[in-house]
Amino acid sequence: MNYFRGVGMFGSSYLGAHLIRGLSAAALLAWAIVHQTALPWLSLGAGVAALVALRGCPMCWTMGLIETLSQGVRDSTVERADRTWLR
Repeated sequence: MNYFRGVGMFGSSYLGAHLIRGLSAAALLAWAIVHQTALPWLSLGAGVAALVALRGCPMCWTMGLIETLSQGVRDSTVERADRTWLR
């Protein structure tokens, strides 16, 4: 079973899903930084949850964004080529 649906190891099937993962990770990291002295264990958990949402480090998320965008460009190019072939 292929969980990545041909978009690479870090990419997502949809750009919106990838951006939502990034926004949720940014919110979790911001919360963890703000509350690190008052709630250290919850801050640590929020940091780990942010890394899970990013599927690794922020650079991994950025590579996934590039993979997701390139997959969208590739799909639209193939679609365009298919339509011109049908004419």
